[in-house]
Amino acid sequence: MSRQLTSLLAIAAVCVALAPGQAQAATTPKKAATPKKAAAVDCSQVKCIALTFDDGPGKYAGTLLDTLKKYDAKATFFLEGQYAKSRPQFVKRMAAEGHELGNHSYTHPDFTKSEPAAIRSEIQKTQDAVKKAAGVEPKLLRPPYGLADLTVSDIAAEFKMPIILWTAGSEDWASKNVEAIKKKTLEVAKPNGIILMHDWVKQTVDAMPSIVKSLQGKGYHLVTVSDVVKGENLEAGDIFPVPAGWEN
Repeated sequence: MSRQLTSLLAIAAVCVALAPGQAQAATTPKKAATPKKAAAVDCSQVKCIALTFDDGPGKYAGTLLDTLKKYDAKATFFLEGQYAKSRPQFVKRMAAEGHELGNHSYTHPDFTKSEPAAIRSEIQKTQDAVKKAAGVEPKLLRPPYGLADLTVSDIAAEFKMPIILWTAGSEDWASKNVEAIKKKTLEVAKPNGIILMHDWVKQTVDAMPSIVKSLQGKGYHLVTVSDVVKGENLEAGDIFPVPAGWEN
């Protein structure tokens, strides 16, 4: 995909990803297991879906990771640097268990209303916090609230990261209801979909065993964002999915 951006239209996110209110002390998660190499999944040949979790790691991340491990499902976590710093055990475990780590800023400001230097600082501080916790740096950026403009795209390119939005949201932050979250997620699920969720919403974590079993029962492979977008040939600074107002 070539990066041809012709306007300064901000991206209106499908669902607003709200940052958690108060940081809370993390419970001690299980010790991270030695990483095992997962079998490659070709999403051009099988039915894939990527569940993504913003704003974490939240305090329920350990329970979520237990569920994903039980059902051999992978996910992508777009982490806030402040929580990666305060809950590094979860970040380390996410990486060790084969999940993908993305950058979701350090304190969740609106990048389209931030100065370039502040945006760079938010991204870099999160890169540093994740690397300190897990030994790896995120390769994908999801700006807070899913909002970006040309400046944000240019800065993402400086960090050699594409911008990843979502095809649909679970609306978990709004409903905070187990059945509603499950119903919405299954309703918007589609092959190569990227679903927005939050691991700080307890009801999302509670709904995950049922959601995962239901999706797998429908033939879906639960994979990372990079698995889903592999065939898109994204370049640094590209936005995916491409929203209205941006030329492909």
